[in-house]
Amino acid sequence: MGGIVGLHQWPVASNSIKAHVENMCASIVHRGPDDMGIFVERSVGFGTRRLSIIDVAGGHQPLHNEDGTVTGVFNGEIYNYRELREWLIRCGHTFRTKTDTEVIVHARE
Repeated sequence: MGGIVGLHQWPVASNSIKAHVENMCASIVHRGPDDMGIFVERSVGFGTRRLSIIDVAGGHQPLHNEDGTVTGVFNGEIYNYRELREWLIRCGHTFRTKTDTEVIVHARE
């Protein structure tokens, strides 16, 4: 099933944000026992617990677009992600995984 967590903290204390996001991810380990990923930038942090189903070996999240300007986590399933992925490749995007999540960060642009 997986799960995602997020936090916005102002004023910014990035060490505190990272610790809070790690604790939140630890509290939902039962939702996604296979992997954990965290992203912290300025006043925002988010994390994910992953139940690996698609691209088990390569689908670590958070995922980024080619230049790192878009970062995302996702918990769900995009049923037509293969078709969307092929369309985005034709539009010039480069993929590093075979996950449905990566389609989101590229389609966002």
